[in-house]
Amino acid sequence: MANLVYKRVSTDQQSTARQNLVLDEAGIEDPVAFEEDGGTSSRLHPLQRPKFRELLTYARPGDAVHISEMFRLVRGTGHILDVLDVLHREQVALRIHDGAFSAMDLTARHPRTGELLSTVKFMVQTSPRPANSSATSSGN
Repeated sequence: MANLVYKRVSTDQQSTARQNLVLDEAGIEDPVAFEEDGGTSSRLHPLQRPKFRELLTYARPGDAVHISEMFRLVRGTGHILDVLDVLHREQVALRIHDGAFSAMDLTARHPRTGELLSTVKFMVQTSPRPANSSATSSGN
């Protein structure tokens, strides 16, 4: 099982310092890092981002994707549901280490139908979006 770490900042002026701190504190064993170039737009669907696509190509069943916070990967409900569907299909887990959804298994499926649990869908759809997250400080 590989531990795949995904990092992204919204502007060229930001750094991944905060993400590195959160992920280092998580104690991820033998991480394989995938970091988008600075300024990779949060408006771009995650499945269209170059390094996230590379991560998905690299991933194997049983691997885990680690991100510091949900908004480093997605901004909208539709995007997270799309990503969760791909991760489920590829049998890859998603671990969020800080903020909303930390310590939760968002890839949980119904044991009989294989559908994403309705409670996961509800929580994702009703989650508050970070306030003014695109204008955060350079410590991302």
